[in-house]
Amino acid sequence: MPQTTISCPRCKQMIPANVEQLFDVTHEPASKQRLLSGQSNHARCQYCGYEGRLATPVVYHDNEKELLLTFFPFELGLPVNEQEKMIGPLIKQVMDRLPPEKRKGYLLSPQANLTYESMIETILNKDGISSEMIKTQQDRVMLIEKLIRMTSADARLELIKQNEAAIDEQFFSLFSRIAQNAMQSGQESIARALIDLQKQLLDETAFGRQLKESVAELEAAQKVLQDAGQSLTRETLLDFVLESQTDSRIRAYVSLARGGMDYVFFQNLSDKIEKASGDEKVRLEGIREKLLGFVGDVDKQIEARFKQAQDFVESLLAQDDIEKVTQENIDNFTQDSVEVVNQLLRQASEKNDYARMGKLQKMVQVLQAASAPPPEIAFIEQLLQAPDEAAVDAMLVQNDAMVNQQFVDALSGLVAQMDSQGAENLEAKAMSEKLTEIYRVALKRVMKKNMG
Repeated sequence: MPQTTISCPRCKQMIPANVEQLFDVTHEPASKQRLLSGQSNHARCQYCGYEGRLATPVVYHDNEKELLLTFFPFELGLPVNEQEKMIGPLIKQVMDRLPPEKRKGYLLSPQANLTYESMIETILNKDGISSEMIKTQQDRVMLIEKLIRMTSADARLELIKQNEAAIDEQFFSLFSRIAQNAMQSGQESIARALIDLQKQLLDETAFGRQLKESVAELEAAQKVLQDAGQSLTRETLLDFVLESQTDSRIRAYVSLARGGMDYVFFQNLSDKIEKASGDEKVRLEGIREKLLGFVGDVDKQIEARFKQAQDFVESLLAQDDIEKVTQENIDNFTQDSVEVVNQLLRQASEKNDYARMGKLQKMVQVLQAASAPPPEIAFIEQLLQAPDEAAVDAMLVQNDAMVNQQFVDALSGLVAQMDSQGAENLEAKAMSEKLTEIYRVALKRVMKKNMG
């Protein structure tokens, strides 16, 4: 996201701001989230405290939905011909990026928006989000803003109680995104306020307490499964589920071990139900019904995530320079996206679609390069395999160019990390001892080099 220096709209001091005029979703899918979340074209002045949206022209493009939107702030006070001079090059950039077969009639008639809000509403409506849903979301944002501005915990509590019905799953989801954006954009004061507010919301609302319970149950279920280790089977997983005291624990097992809850798992449960009677039979039938519902929910979430990942990958494959666009969007790749890439590569191979295979292989190469550990870390992993101090020293001599202060600092950081885990983790303790030995030998060599 491009950052520049602007004059604060209020005090005129020069301040940094993320200014972005072209949001070409077809070229860069992540730009849509930056626009909708307010990450771009938003200024915060450290001098006078001003915070707000910047008055800047915007062009939004989505080839799949045939959307080409423009917005020109009225407060800039420019005549139409001057507006066109500023907007025109951005639209040309959109068209130049598209291959000929993707250039459709909508590009010839950009849809002008009189207000920023109407542009956002048009984008969301195309996503199937109604005006009523947008209004509800705006109300949630306003409630969060009011809560942040309140400095008194008692006053916040009163406002929370008045609006508890609105503090639901969607509210916490929005809250989480706002907090994440605040941290990523360096708005530390807002991020700290949101952390304090989140604690109060979790403690003082019904859904917040339910959410805390779900997180606690998830952590407990995760520990049970980890302790089971290699002995975990469908039968033991079923036993864990049947021993659950709450629905939240059952849901946690489903979210963590959905893969193990297959036909055989449910057949085992049905066998137990057939052998049971009375209250036990009713209990087991109730658990089966809950399991089926929770599994259905998880499957829908997985399907939605996979569809989103597939759309993301396909949008990149539509570009000509696949290596460049993959590198530009490297931070937006999730594990689902990587799995989609691998799946599409297999499908293209089966169909002998060499053009598509070529693009996908280039994408895989960029992803593999990005996921490779830094040279220092890769070398440290090799050193950990050394049998003794002499072998470590010999490897350091062979790789003398890499043994510098940066390398020693990386070792020091790893030692500290392992030390922090060593009290409760014997493997981490052993790793820390080995890293300390390597650090000592490497530090001695760096000091000799510095002394000439």
